[in-house]
Amino acid sequence: MNKISLSKPIAGCMRWGNWGAQFSTAEYRWLIDQLVDQDITSFDHADIYGNYTTEADFGTALRGNSALRKNIQIITKTGICMPASSNSYITKHYNNSAEHIIQSVEKSLRNFHTDYIDVLLIHRPSPLMPPEELAKTIHQLIKEGKVKSFGVSNFEAHHIRVLHKHIPIAFNQIEISLLNPKAIFSGILETCMELNITPMAWAPLGGGKVTDDSHPRFRAITKTVEPIASKYACSMNDILMAWLYKHPSGILPILGSVKPHRLKQAQKAADIHLSDEEWFCLLEAATGEEIA
Repeated sequence: MNKISLSKPIAGCMRWGNWGAQFSTAEYRWLIDQLVDQDITSFDHADIYGNYTTEADFGTALRGNSALRKNIQIITKTGICMPASSNSYITKHYNNSAEHIIQSVEKSLRNFHTDYIDVLLIHRPSPLMPPEELAKTIHQLIKEGKVKSFGVSNFEAHHIRVLHKHIPIAFNQIEISLLNPKAIFSGILETCMELNITPMAWAPLGGGKVTDDSHPRFRAITKTVEPIASKYACSMNDILMAWLYKHPSGILPILGSVKPHRLKQAQKAADIHLSDEEWFCLLEAATGEEIA
């Protein structure tokens, strides 16, 4: 299985459509072009985004431009079934069956007007996940050329180990930020390194909570970040990104901003090299606890 090379950061598309900016086709295309010009070429989707409409909106902007398609990487997710006007689901649930995964991938291919998905992720771990059946399905999709690389999303170490017995996993998309550093302690990043899985980070800036003084650690974090940001002549967000970039697992942050300059800024944060002491100072500010 190929491990696709992705841009750092990855552009998160969840709020480009009905769940946020409600872009027109021209606005989708403008933003895609702006990001590609900045070497931000990876775009994160899920079949359910925008109540099952954002993939198709994005695909309409790509339609007919094979050169652009070759220069970008499409990441999408499957496995969540959510009630919407386009289906008859009664309640939100997970489905990792071969039938559902294949149908979902075929629909995503039509939505994106493409014949392959660069990275397919299982959106969330299901207690009913059939690992052997799922692995067989993914192998089939890869053999057919419909999927180039496979990964998971929101999987903990034990979920990964069950599935990894049957198929290599290239990526695991998890929530991690200085404001939510649980993954630093859970063992999931170590498991990713052990099994050559690249972590992707959703909400790498804490979902905007870094500017929310109702967050219990807001004052401690800002007090610690400010002098470090001053030292490196950068913003608070740059330091939050640099904190992630320093981790040896090679975290790829996914930024959901629809403003190109913010993704470019996150890209430049990779050039900020925090000292070990600064990294631990930030961790202590986030947790409120001195390390053992």
